[in-house]
Amino acid sequence: MNTKRAAVGRPTCTETPITFQRRRLDLRGIRGAVGKGRDFTRQALRDWGWERRETAEDALLVVSELVTNAGLHAYGCHELVLTAGEGLRIDVVDGDTAPPRPRAVCRPGVPGGRGLYIVQRLADRWGSRAHGTGKVVWAEFGASRLTATAEGHRH
Repeated sequence: MNTKRAAVGRPTCTETPITFQRRRLDLRGIRGAVGKGRDFTRQALRDWGWERRETAEDALLVVSELVTNAGLHAYGCHELVLTAGEGLRIDVVDGDTAPPRPRAVCRPGVPGGRGLYIVQRLADRWGSRAHGTGKVVWAEFGASRLTATAEGHRH
């Protein structure tokens, strides 16, 4: 982790880019997978010095949407994988080989059907690929969105 210790013992971010790190969370059969996935992501973002970025909130929402979609439409979320390097990659592994299909039309006032639209709007890139007996739905956030100093926040 590329951090220095503050006087109170909390890590503070530095200008040095994060080296490649990957974290995995097994969510197969776990109750409250969305909340656990968000907590896991929040901690990783904190450890990587990205928690105070506006993009961190976008990443948490994308995790919520992808894990929710896996639970509702793809036989459950099996695993959440976060990869940090030049940016952030979020992978959600599920149990269905069918690629995700965004709804063509969302009806006003009717809940649901906006998850992939939200992912598409917030992430820099997203997609899916086959993986074993299921698939991985992924989203990426570029480094510039994670390392730019947030307004009012100093390193």
